[in-house]
Amino acid sequence: MNIVPHIPKGARYTIGARIENKLLDLLELGYIAYFSKKENKIEKVSECIFLLDTIKFIIPVAWDAKFVSHKQFEEISLKLEEIGRMLGGWKNKLENPEKKNRDFS
Repeated sequence: MNIVPHIPKGARYTIGARIENKLLDLLELGYIAYFSKKENKIEKVSECIFLLDTIKFIIPVAWDAKFVSHKQFEEISLKLEEIGRMLGGWKNKLENPEKKNRDFS
């Protein structure tokens, strides 16, 4: 969210607003998924993953257009990858509830 104010004014209200709205949508959908009924959680988490993939597409477009610096791009990319791992783990846990996270054999 802190990259949008640094995007040039001409793009701030187009791609910048799009990035900001998608991030807020992801936050909202994650909240909804967390409090959804068990039978709806996998669907909501899958929607979160799809939305995250959309954000992962838009950010490089902003970077290619030189609206985002290399440092900002690297920082946001690392955070998005971490979020992706968390959502993937959450989805796997929902799909395979009998499996444990770690095997201490």
